[in-house]
Amino acid sequence: MNEQRFFRFLRERIGLDVESVGTPMVERALRQRCGAVGATDLDDYWLRLQQSADEQQALIEAVIVPETWFFRYPESFTALASLAHKRLAELAGARPLRLLSLPCSTGEEPYSLAMALLDAGIAPGAFLIDGMDISPSSVTKAGQAVYGRNAFRGSDLGFRERYFDALEEGHRLHGRVQQQVSLQVGNVLDPALASRDGLYDFVFCRNLLIYFDVPTQQRVFEVLKRLLHPQGVLFIGPAEGSLLARLGMRPLGIAQSFAYVRQEGGNAPLAVAPVQPARRTVPPLATAGYPPPAAPLPRPLRVLPMAPKPAPAREHAREGASELLASIARLANAGASEQARGECQRYLGQFAPSAQVYYWLGLLSDTEGDAQQALTHYRKALYLEPQHPEALVHLAALLASQGDLAGARRLQDRAARVGREPER
Repeated sequence: MNEQRFFRFLRERIGLDVESVGTPMVERALRQRCGAVGATDLDDYWLRLQQSADEQQALIEAVIVPETWFFRYPESFTALASLAHKRLAELAGARPLRLLSLPCSTGEEPYSLAMALLDAGIAPGAFLIDGMDISPSSVTKAGQAVYGRNAFRGSDLGFRERYFDALEEGHRLHGRVQQQVSLQVGNVLDPALASRDGLYDFVFCRNLLIYFDVPTQQRVFEVLKRLLHPQGVLFIGPAEGSLLARLGMRPLGIAQSFAYVRQEGGNAPLAVAPVQPARRTVPPLATAGYPPPAAPLPRPLRVLPMAPKPAPAREHAREGASELLASIARLANAGASEQARGECQRYLGQFAPSAQVYYWLGLLSDTEGDAQQALTHYRKALYLEPQHPEALVHLAALLASQGDLAGARRLQDRAARVGREPER
């Protein structure tokens, strides 16, 4: 297939496991870039890609889909505030706290870290935050610090009144928060990061590992452990906990924080046991995020203003997406697995990523005994919608069948809380 060379390019350049985002999404990105540069076909576009570093970066950014908002997973920030006070007491004024947000995307996470620490009464001079992302355009937007409605979700938006000024095009973050964060274009596997070994008290690396194949996950995790101070805390995404079970880390034990620390007794061997497909009894079908380029770290980016993009009309797209979701459900429940899978791929080729579609793909793989694919799809669903109840339940069952009882129990506890605790 003509697309395979592009898949290899993305794997070699940024470590991307194409299956983690779905081939239709990559194919859609290829169509977009072909149109943008006026390429006549994929052969023509391949030649242009080889000749232009700018176009290589443009394709990478077309594949990456940043999905973030302020105070996403709020329990993580509550845990951070408490842990930061304890860590400052241990440091006794010897130095400020150092935090890393990687990938920082368009800035919502590192700025949330700063606001959480300021709200906790920690002085501005007592902490420094680095934000790093592969995408120059995302870092540029983070530097502008102007955010629309989609960046503010949930019912607790008091922070917006405290730290933002309202503008016609959205809300601008106060300078006193921006100055706590240093933004940089960079990648997690760059050798230059070795100079930061042990530097960070807290590392937020959420919803990145799920995009990589197992060897790249291991490499990234080795880097994260080196960056982290021996007494530091690593915060990950809700779908990634089971990936760390054999990698020398243990959960800190703070509910819904997704916080991990080093195992007592030194470094555990870094090894991931391969997951073998296993036939299991699966409940009936119910109808109920970055990868690094191989390029050196540049100096911190001096951000320049960008013109705002016009908002596209979405009503017709939403209607078509709903119809396709209903078709997937009908086919899956009728036992037409191949047709249902085909409709899932068609959905991902036409619309933005959907947790429900990845849940269906996971369940279809699950019923066919392909545990590895089921794991990938369930985790992608939970990346997009951390409280997706069916994905939580089925991923828990899959982990239990593979012997990861602790991971299964955590997911079961989260599933039990869905509906009892409104997401903030």
